[in-house]
Amino acid sequence: MKSNVGSVDKIVRYVIGIILLLLLFILKGNARYWGLLGLIPILTAAFGFCPLYKIFGFSTAKKEDKSEKKN
Repeated sequence: MKSNVGSVDKIVRYVIGIILLLLLFILKGNARYWGLLGLIPILTAAFGFCPLYKIFGFSTAKKEDKSEKKN
């Protein structure tokens, strides 16, 4: 898996994921389990890979310079 999530994107994903996870403590009843969706952006940020970005050929990660890669 090649990384396709950049550093700013990771921070945004962590923040959104934490906010969604907080729904587990804020909402009542079965609606609170929607907060578990917060695991998705947290995991994609942790792994640095987003499957949807891969499908659509999108990336926010910095591109590697091929000349530096040869060294």
